[in-house]
Amino acid sequence: MNYEILKSKRLHLRAVEPADIDVLYQWENDPSIWRVSNTLTPYSRFQIEEYVMNVQNDIYSARQLRLMIIGNEGDIKERAVGAIDLFDFDPFHMRAGIGILIREEFRGNRYSSEALELLIRYAFEVLNLRQLYSNITPENTASVSLFEKYGFERCGIKKDWVRVGNGWLEEWMFQLIRRFD
Repeated sequence: MNYEILKSKRLHLRAVEPADIDVLYQWENDPSIWRVSNTLTPYSRFQIEEYVMNVQNDIYSARQLRLMIIGNEGDIKERAVGAIDLFDFDPFHMRAGIGILIREEFRGNRYSSEALELLIRYAFEVLNLRQLYSNITPENTASVSLFEKYGFERCGIKKDWVRVGNGWLEEWMFQLIRRFD
């Protein structure tokens, strides 16, 4: 495989490694992101270590793939600025969902844009997927703009989908379909 497909000038995507345990532990136990990750309970450090040590990078058997977003230059060189996931991988129907997380201190630097571009190329050129999708709540305007920038179209609305306190938010589904020539 051409691993250059997972690299840009400023960052690259790589598999999860033991050095990522601390940052993954921090992210998975941050209640502010639980809503977007469908998490309700914290994870122990042992659980995170077990995940990292036993993660299957075979997307065909695990049906998901988490890649760390790593800086290539300057003060972010070799630092994890975030993670990007393929989930609900379905090789028969040639589709997968995408989730992305950028560490708060690195937001606003276009790292999510570069990582998404790399993952789209990987999904279409290496995994030969036909479509990708993402679920985003409308108040997450940065993510809505990001996915629309890469050609994702809003194709559905899930009403009262995400519970927030005593209220509910809708969730929009975005889809990018690769047109075969």
